[in-house]
Amino acid sequence: MSSTNQGADGAYPLLFERSVPGRRGVLPPATTVPVAWNPERLPASLRRARAPLLPELSELDVVRHYSGLSQRNWGVDLGFYPLGSCTMKYNPKVNEAIAALPGWQRLHPYQPEQTVQGALQILFELERDLCALTGMAQATLQPSAGAQAELLGLLLIRAHHQHHDPAHAARRRQIIVPDSAHGTNPASAAAAGYEVVQVRSNDRGLVDVKHLKELVGPQTAGLMLTNPNTLGLFEEDIETIAEIIHAAGGLLYYDGANLNAIVGIVRPADMGFDIVHLNLHKTFSTPHGGGGPGAGVIAVTPPLAPFLPGPRVEYDAAKNQYHWRAAGPWTVGRLREFYGNFGVLLRAWAYIRSLGAEGLREVARTAVLNANYCRAKLQDCLEVPYADRPCKHEFVASAREVHRRTGLHAQDLAKGLLDRGFHAPTVAFPLIVEEALMCEPTETESLQTLDAFVDALQQVVHLAYTQPDELRTAPHRAPVGRLDEVLANRHLKLRWLPDPPATGPTAEGPTP
Repeated sequence: MSSTNQGADGAYPLLFERSVPGRRGVLPPATTVPVAWNPERLPASLRRARAPLLPELSELDVVRHYSGLSQRNWGVDLGFYPLGSCTMKYNPKVNEAIAALPGWQRLHPYQPEQTVQGALQILFELERDLCALTGMAQATLQPSAGAQAELLGLLLIRAHHQHHDPAHAARRRQIIVPDSAHGTNPASAAAAGYEVVQVRSNDRGLVDVKHLKELVGPQTAGLMLTNPNTLGLFEEDIETIAEIIHAAGGLLYYDGANLNAIVGIVRPADMGFDIVHLNLHKTFSTPHGGGGPGAGVIAVTPPLAPFLPGPRVEYDAAKNQYHWRAAGPWTVGRLREFYGNFGVLLRAWAYIRSLGAEGLREVARTAVLNANYCRAKLQDCLEVPYADRPCKHEFVASAREVHRRTGLHAQDLAKGLLDRGFHAPTVAFPLIVEEALMCEPTETESLQTLDAFVDALQQVVHLAYTQPDELRTAPHRAPVGRLDEVLANRHLKLRWLPDPPATGPTAEGPTP
């Protein structure tokens, strides 16, 4: 088909739909070296019966395809991104410039230690910085993403119980999570083989300590907790919570998704946490998503350090040299090959070093200020539960009254924001707030941007009461209109499949 960015049905065409038989992007010269490869040397079960089905495109086709996609996408470099509990802060370009230096770009993980001393120093200093900020003793930078770090944290909990109480470790099969927890918490606990037990929130939006006492016992392996929680509220009873879990023999796990609210001001270790999980793409400003590499960190107190995966970087002061130290005999084992995604870790190091201790404290203070400013300005048009005290980095508003009077949902308001040039807040989460809109402004947004966002949301709420039908079909000015999200979730289409050929298959395509 044509290489334009408009398909026959109006949708953006896939690479396979752009494909033209015989088209090539590169035409290498014919080889003059005799071909010695004999496919018969492979077992028949490992040999393709047909050629793989791949798109056939010119270089220009590919460039236009991905350039067009980038122009349809939204990112923090284009505008405000108040996605709650995601900390969509600006990523300073100086970090990108540092990561792009040729010396870093051309590193290879198999290089001898003496040739990569600078890289080892970066990893060593980043681990020390993150431990200083969290109060932990040691950390691993190996996880490929925050979700993998979460899984590691749970594996460390299991290893701790198996090592210190092997006779009764099997009975510690429960992980407690709050009803306001991020969805990854119960998912990770279940993936690690634990039974998930939910603790209620009280009427102040915090962990119900009385209910927690009823839940803990010899079956408790640990509690996963975010502080501040997903309502943007600091857990005022955190020391009591830690005492309850530790008295039962469990461990306290810190979900670091909301660390941006307290970084440099309060340390999880001082609250009583044993394990700290960090998302470098949130608090420490490495790029979000995009299908590229991520980086998660797990930091621990001294009793849990022997279970960390290896290798990790150590510094030999006598030799003034950094070197790899293999994991010990109690390690839970590697999570991935090599040592973590160095380019992402390098950006986090640059961010911390450029701000310094006082700069990081200012990050937290400004993030909290911005969230409270937006919350105060929206209270006249939306219900804001738990507003009897300041929030931290984010807040949750409720469109419950809008729904009662118009039938519209929080999602409809969010779609209306897209038409006004703003990414939507997190919708319908946390689940304990009806028709929730969770907003996290972050510290990098200006007063003018915050005011414009508040004005846009106020306009949308007014429209809900005066012209609700316009919001029911929004967005109208986005690259695509209203999508059937329920259908998309129930009938996933994650890969392209060709139309069945009329006379039988001619190529080996992907299997459903």
